[in-house]
Amino acid sequence: MTESHDSHTTILTRNEVPPHLQDRWSKYEYNPFTKKFTVDQGVEGHDHEAAETWVQHLNFKNIVGPLVINKIRNPLAGKAKKVTEKEIALLEEWVNVRDSIKASVRDSVRDSVRDSVGASVRASFWDSVWASVRISVVDSVGAYFGSLFKLPKWEKSYPYQPAVDLWKMGLVPSFDGEVWRLHGGKKAKILWEGKLE
Repeated sequence: MTESHDSHTTILTRNEVPPHLQDRWSKYEYNPFTKKFTVDQGVEGHDHEAAETWVQHLNFKNIVGPLVINKIRNPLAGKAKKVTEKEIALLEEWVNVRDSIKASVRDSVRDSVRDSVGASVRASFWDSVWASVRISVVDSVGAYFGSLFKLPKWEKSYPYQPAVDLWKMGLVPSFDGEVWRLHGGKKAKILWEGKLE
């Protein structure tokens, strides 16, 4: 079994806490996006409520500079909406730029997060995002993920904003190799489908 670099044991060891003393430390997890605080291993007599209050008041901009802390938006949580020409135009814009997203967003965001924090924050973020997605829309998730970071290369404009706009409107694109679809509502109903050049 491979040891996780973000396990509590690894973190304590990295900070020179001897193994025989590590059970004296309470162990917590916190997701700044969902605000979920978990006591993984609490030591009797430790003030867990104070620990939660402390972490909830941290300014994560001081920890991960380019991170934009916003509530994770579940695009499929609301009512299905009628698709208009505006949404189809956004989809067409998105189709025109999506081929470059996998490398560009992934690499830029990965490097920024890696330089600032460990994999636990990345994992927490992805858990939050994937929990809100019920259909296969990897590229749209990547575009939305990238919008949560202010990076120098996107200072003037974010190239994948059309996908983010659709996401915020409650519309999630999917593509089967031939036909594009826009899904919406709690059951990810197909609200529009067609071929785009």
